[in-house]
Amino acid sequence: MVVLISGNGSNLQALIDDIAEHKIAAEIVAVISNKKDVYGLERAAQADIASHVVSHKDYATREDYDTQLNSVIASYSPDLVVLAGFMRILTPWFVEQFTGKMLNIHPSLLPKYKGLDTHQRAIDAKDEVHGASVHFVTPELDGGPVVLQSKVPVYSDETASQLASRVQEQERQMYPLVVRWFCQKRLLMLNNKAYLDGNEIPSTGYAPD
Repeated sequence: MVVLISGNGSNLQALIDDIAEHKIAAEIVAVISNKKDVYGLERAAQADIASHVVSHKDYATREDYDTQLNSVIASYSPDLVVLAGFMRILTPWFVEQFTGKMLNIHPSLLPKYKGLDTHQRAIDAKDEVHGASVHFVTPELDGGPVVLQSKVPVYSDETASQLASRVQEQERQMYPLVVRWFCQKRLLMLNNKAYLDGNEIPSTGYAPD
């Protein structure tokens, strides 16, 4: 698999750890970041994983950037592309190169709060629960079929950063699980729907409770 990051790489580390413990039968062949000097690249180096920086600042258009990003990824012929905090909106053309082979984790209970600032939006809406979703990537932003969701309560006196920290704890548990399902060939996307063990997964994800 190839993992795309933009920052700290905590979900990348969760994958590295599970692979090292033989919980996931896969190899991360490359880590790609759109930003240099982020800690996720250090995590890759510590794990002896090849890394690349493909900076969006070096390209005039989103299409030009995605063409170069696709070229780097395709050179590894990955079976799976994992977006682990990759803060770029991808063009439909790019997404279509990896249909059914690209996963993302988003910090909300999709379809709620697509895009940015999800934790503050949940607090502002006085939501009682918040969480994260792992989903297949489709051309619609944060709109692909959900595989798994995890819920956390929203406390009345907490900040967005405190809520984010608790959501991230769940992310580090659920993302490796979904990747494991994919690598076991138990999980697939067909006709814009997710299936686990041949059964269609509900729109709220597998076992949402």
